[in-house]
Amino acid sequence: MFPQRKCGTPCYSAGPSMPSSPGQKLCAAVSASTWVEPHGRCTVVFALAWSSPKVKFQKGCTYNRRYTQFYGTSEKSAVNLVHDALTKYKLWEEEIEKWQNPILKDERLPEWYKFTLFNELYFLVAGGTVWTDGQPPAIDEKKSPGFNHQKSSKRGTKDTNQGSVKDRHVNLAVEQVPHGGYMANGDDHSVSKFAAVHGSEMQEQINGLKSEEPIPYLISKDGPEHVGKFLYLEGVEYIMWNTYDVHFYASFALLDLFPKIELSIQRDFANAVLYEDRRKVKFLADGTSGIRKVKGAVPHDLGTHDPWHEMNAYNIHDTSKWKDLNPKFVLQIYRDFAATGDMQFGRDVWPAVCAAMDYMDQFDRDGDGLIENDGFPDQTYDAWTVHGISAYCGCLWLAALQAAATMAHRLGDRHFAEKYKLKFIKAKAVYEAKLWNGSYFNYDSGTSSNSRSIQADQLAGQWYAASSGLPPLFDEHKIRTALQKIFEFNVMKVKGGRMGAVNGMTPKGKVDETCMQSREIWTGVTYAVAANMLLHGMEHQGFTTAEGIFTAGWSEEGYGYWFQTPEGWTTDGHYRSLVYMRPLAIWAIQYAVSPPKAILEAPKVNLMDRIHISPHMVRAISEISIRKVAPDNRCFPSSAFHCEC
Repeated sequence: MFPQRKCGTPCYSAGPSMPSSPGQKLCAAVSASTWVEPHGRCTVVFALAWSSPKVKFQKGCTYNRRYTQFYGTSEKSAVNLVHDALTKYKLWEEEIEKWQNPILKDERLPEWYKFTLFNELYFLVAGGTVWTDGQPPAIDEKKSPGFNHQKSSKRGTKDTNQGSVKDRHVNLAVEQVPHGGYMANGDDHSVSKFAAVHGSEMQEQINGLKSEEPIPYLISKDGPEHVGKFLYLEGVEYIMWNTYDVHFYASFALLDLFPKIELSIQRDFANAVLYEDRRKVKFLADGTSGIRKVKGAVPHDLGTHDPWHEMNAYNIHDTSKWKDLNPKFVLQIYRDFAATGDMQFGRDVWPAVCAAMDYMDQFDRDGDGLIENDGFPDQTYDAWTVHGISAYCGCLWLAALQAAATMAHRLGDRHFAEKYKLKFIKAKAVYEAKLWNGSYFNYDSGTSSNSRSIQADQLAGQWYAASSGLPPLFDEHKIRTALQKIFEFNVMKVKGGRMGAVNGMTPKGKVDETCMQSREIWTGVTYAVAANMLLHGMEHQGFTTAEGIFTAGWSEEGYGYWFQTPEGWTTDGHYRSLVYMRPLAIWAIQYAVSPPKAILEAPKVNLMDRIHISPHMVRAISEISIRKVAPDNRCFPSSAFHCEC
């Protein structure tokens, strides 16, 4: 506090203050004086800002933050930030009210939901968020021994005509595609040919990289309003950037509120799909080794110490063998494509979609069109083993086949549209025959003690299909029956529905104790299940399911997890992983309540019905299936990727 004179007038220092010297520790204070009439009132506005224009990662890469595009990197940036805050804060408050009021005044919505919806957004600030200007990094050579990152004497300079690929910025936009090549070209292979050529070009570039070199920094082209690059952590305990299997749930918040950032993230992953990083990594679960990033596989995350260059910081399992990442990539791409109506985005990422789908062929062991799990926790439930066909991954795969076929149709790629539709028809029949038991889909097709467990997340693929305006994967009766079973068992049999949805429940109504994750209640998954219920007209069940997370996590009678919502908790309230990304999935509920305009106004037609399968495609798929079931044939010659068996 400033000392006060006896007359009550504050004592002020004349003249501007001087900047502190490096290493000098200072405290500071601000004050203001004003005249207040008797019984009057006066508001004194203060603003605090600080400028930290650069973010530096452990391996030596330094990036300018997004706001420097508007305020620069000088020491005076903070002054300009404070100026704008003082002169515009009333406008900002008005804009916030305009954004929140339609939800706060919506009488259809429960009161607890309205403020929990906004409160869960704390993670976009508290989740270690980094937002850069999107330009290449500056490199600290002392901090990055052994890494030959691209160097640039001038930030933002792009030289695509000289040097090898490791010295260039690679742009994956499809500028070289002739106009009309996607939508108007009469050649029904126009896009698929481009995808093959594009993949070939990328392979040549990859082959130019040495095994010890990181993936080049890729400049995404996201239209005239360049929004830079965005990172947020899986959680403050799981420090990996943009963990993709979790972003699958959390991404609804970004799509609803910051759609261009969401598209930027998807472009980063689309770029990554087509690259390979052959540096060796040891996997902790089984002690085996493999390469850091396999071509065609969607990375688990964008890294930790050197994001965008050194991906897959997660090393418990070899995630190139996970069964959910590639389908989740295709589903997110199509949902964002459908929700934004951004055709250029669709064209840009289509080669990566094709690559991601083709990569999954190796996991269809018997040629029935359906992928199989491999007897280890090869999906986001990375402690919960799966055998054979699984409800979770199988449903994601069915939805991905439908999304890829529909996207191919909309982009004018008839070859891939036919291919994926035919696979979908085959796979759907197998999935229902192997897993549907009359009231829900079994956990998996194996013979283990938990194979008939009721998984809360079994219809994740259907959730995305409905969110994207796609036709239902199954009869509506089956979908609603399975969701009702989940509600009655996974939700209501756990403390009367006041905890959320437990991940696994036995048919006898007991919590599945197979592993840590089967007996946990995952907050984000509960929100996703609730959104799925709402999408299928089950309003009471949906909001009751979601309210369990509010009651246990946010209410006064709960466990005190407000503004630090964990990944999950057990039935006695013990948490795992505070401040976690997945609970942003509550925005999937809002998405279900108020779908995007592009989804609402889309023609109410089943685009899958417009895809006509040619006899040639039927023969081609049949021949591939025959080769796959041959006992002495372990390779998949139809794949775009070389087999190393």
